[in-house]
Amino acid sequence: MSCVFCSIVAGQAPAIRIHEDDDYLAFLDIRPMVRGHTLIIPKAHHVDLTDTPAPVLAGMMALGQRVALAARASGLHADGSNVVINDGKAAFQSVFHIHLHVAPRRRGDKLRFAAGVLLRRDPAREETGRLLRAALH
Repeated sequence: MSCVFCSIVAGQAPAIRIHEDDDYLAFLDIRPMVRGHTLIIPKAHHVDLTDTPAPVLAGMMALGQRVALAARASGLHADGSNVVINDGKAAFQSVFHIHLHVAPRRRGDKLRFAAGVLLRRDPAREETGRLLRAALH
């Protein structure tokens, strides 16, 4: 199998499984940003955000919410979570099987996602809005 996440679903690659049902699998990230960093995937292979049906995305988010609640209720003592989908290579997607990151957060944990990000202003906001509205049809 060329997709590592499909290999995990098939039981051919190791993972610390957190939850599994007929459609989804949640497992600990092998390179966690924080303790409890969990990935939520559909068992069916979908490449990225644009390739994944909306009901599948909704199911991923529902399971992500359950994992975030578990991180708060567990001994991880999370105060919140970062919930992220990296969509495409430009957005740092490294495994091309759609996945939702749930990173439990604690006040003062020192993890910073926005470090070094500059405030940007779109000089063509009206045009940007027009382009997006037109593409949404």
